[in-house]
Amino acid sequence: MDFQILISNLSNPTLLFFVLGILAVLVKSDLEIPASSSKFISLYLLFAIGFKGGQELSHSEFTREIAYSILFGLLVSGFIPLYCFFVLKRKMSVSNAGAVAATYGSVSAVTFVSAVAFLEAQQITFGGHMVAVMALMESPAIIVGVILMRLYREEGEAKGKVGSIVQHSFTNGSVLLILGSLLIGLIADSKQAEGIKPFTTDIFKGFLAIFLLEMGMVTARGFSSFKKYGLFLSVFAILVPAINGCLVAYLSSWVTDDLGNRFIFSILAASASYIAVPAAMRLAAPKANPGLFVPMALGLTFPFNITVGMPLYFAIIQYF
Repeated sequence: MDFQILISNLSNPTLLFFVLGILAVLVKSDLEIPASSSKFISLYLLFAIGFKGGQELSHSEFTREIAYSILFGLLVSGFIPLYCFFVLKRKMSVSNAGAVAATYGSVSAVTFVSAVAFLEAQQITFGGHMVAVMALMESPAIIVGVILMRLYREEGEAKGKVGSIVQHSFTNGSVLLILGSLLIGLIADSKQAEGIKPFTTDIFKGFLAIFLLEMGMVTARGFSSFKKYGLFLSVFAILVPAINGCLVAYLSSWVTDDLGNRFIFSILAASASYIAVPAAMRLAAPKANPGLFVPMALGLTFPFNITVGMPLYFAIIQYF
């Protein structure tokens, strides 16, 4: 690993604001981001990424590489929850195992945003179609998790309706916004799109810094409630994403030679959803405990990925 990249990443202002958020909770500060402001910033980040991705995609032809990238993303999103479920089922109930497995098979839009900032710091571009790949990777893991819970459901557990869950995963606000923004960016006139470039590009990192400040506070609050579940889940929340990210960093070379695209693939494979999956699991697995999979994704996996994970995956991509 290039330690200069690791040091540079750790000194990134957006990441330092994440650390500040953690410190604010540890020292019991009254610092707080209003819920309405936080929601607006979340929507803005998804909108900006989707729109810029659509604009990039509009300037390129639909190639075989794009088709392979979409297929590869879907396969990764479907396979990860499959093997995770059988590892987790040894230690917890079927409902919890399915929910946690779906969490780690699905993707985190916020981790994707952080990965984009990392690439920009390295002055590396990525294909606009990777935004579409990210959005499409939300659902397969949820579907696989639900199917596994139905197949191995415990006595007295209700069947989840796969159709309702699939519909919910695509109509989830974050997925709908990023897909819609991607489509608008794709069909928008380039000259007209220049008019909102200051909004979608120039202020992006500032909003990201404020958002990660709040993510730091949320992480610190959730971590204390997670510790009681023991060492197994703590190790799982770091080791499994690291394995997924490293493996896909290598395997993605079969799909594309583009450094930026391969890095996005690796971070998507390593990320864990704490927005779309919890919302879907309310319908699919009401017995699943959000106190397990949300703190795992947000309190351990997310900090690991944006500090150590991204430089690690980037180093593997450079090596292979």
